[in-house]
Amino acid sequence: MKTLYFVFAVVLLASSVVAQKETPLPKDLPPYGAEKTLQAPNVKSFKLDNGLTVWLVSEPGFPKVAFSLAVRGGLAADPAERPGISELLSKTVDQGTTTRSAKQIAQELQATGGDLSVTVDRDAIQLSTAVLSSKLDPAMTVLADLVENASFPDAEVALAKRDLSDSLKQQESEPSFLARRAMAKVLFGAHPYHVTAPTQDSIAASTPADLRRVFAQRFRPDQGILVAVGDFQYDEMTAAVRAKFGTWKVPAEAPLAALPTPPDKVEHDIFIVNRPGSVQTTLDLSAFGPRMGDPDYEAAEVANAIYGGIFSSRLVANIREDKGYTYSPYSALRPLEAAGTLFTWADVRNEVTGPSLNEIEYELNRLATTSPTTQELGKSERYLVGNQAIRLQARAAVGRELSTIWTNGLPPEEIATSSRKIATTKSADVDAAARKYFPAYRMAIVAVGEETVIRDALAPLGIPMRTLP
Repeated sequence: MKTLYFVFAVVLLASSVVAQKETPLPKDLPPYGAEKTLQAPNVKSFKLDNGLTVWLVSEPGFPKVAFSLAVRGGLAADPAERPGISELLSKTVDQGTTTRSAKQIAQELQATGGDLSVTVDRDAIQLSTAVLSSKLDPAMTVLADLVENASFPDAEVALAKRDLSDSLKQQESEPSFLARRAMAKVLFGAHPYHVTAPTQDSIAASTPADLRRVFAQRFRPDQGILVAVGDFQYDEMTAAVRAKFGTWKVPAEAPLAALPTPPDKVEHDIFIVNRPGSVQTTLDLSAFGPRMGDPDYEAAEVANAIYGGIFSSRLVANIREDKGYTYSPYSALRPLEAAGTLFTWADVRNEVTGPSLNEIEYELNRLATTSPTTQELGKSERYLVGNQAIRLQARAAVGRELSTIWTNGLPPEEIATSSRKIATTKSADVDAAARKYFPAYRMAIVAVGEETVIRDALAPLGIPMRTLP
């Protein structure tokens, strides 16, 4: 049956649209300059006796230092009875320690010229701050106190629970949130990666004792990394790190077990999330893709840019510029430590729900069956390399990127290796990645909106439909 759906789709799609013609550039434009890939920062890497990984990048000059401290175990590590508790932990880890109140923590960090950002994803929890280089000692003292001695005071946890519950109610009114949550369940089923946010029941049931228990499991030096980027001398920073974080003790209990192997394929079905009264349909097409560090990851990035990852992509030219079905469709790779995914996203008017999905599948299959033009390849590579260089100008961004690289099990050199691989990707590499990852039949489809509208609009495509609770 899968083959039948694919053939039906290809025939229908091929008859619906012709490839967009490339608009030639003016003849008097100067040629592009030589492409400059990102230069790898000089990373000094070592481990403390307690197992904490440390990556230091000295960049003298501007007198600030960015810190990023990440620990393994994010939303996917949450207990089954407390899904999303990591998000509550991220809201409360800086709200008190055994010796400092939330107010004292905020004041002491502000006195160093920085504040604290705590983020969580499915693989890790990350604390980030950027402080004046002249205030390193007090800043590192506070950061070390947080990761060793966070206390989760009852009053602060109660306030954070109310705020998080209100935020979740607001998010659950948004089709984008509903689509992401539904797609995670479609892709991963019972695998821990299906958790993307807390539930109201989980928030209500979580206690300060639960948070302390999760904190003790996750915040351990042998499962963490400290990245520092900025104005410092290596020897002085190394000594400071050893002094501030060397006393962080490893718990007696074993670290979190490795995640089970995730699925690697999904049904090409339409999963409907009914949202009565919607005047738009949110379409999310997702499939499994490469992981960061896989040999064809960069080729898939270039393929995605050609397809829908940049504003001049085929998908944008088709359903935004040519047909006006949607304002801003996009696609991206979304790597996780143990899995890779790729997705396409578009919010479309109800009356063009069917044609929009038709054209998205057409562009997916066109990418999988036709090589990019020289112009498409060069433009996409220049965009990706240039965007990475711009994005990583800030020291805080470099710190966060290095933490993410570590979370994905890769060495610090990967921060520049990726740029060089993109710049040297050939058309044949893109073709291979496109054939492997992008055919429409590999995609699960989540549609959020008025169910009757969606069913009527998508029935002619012949793809099985089911309603999600």
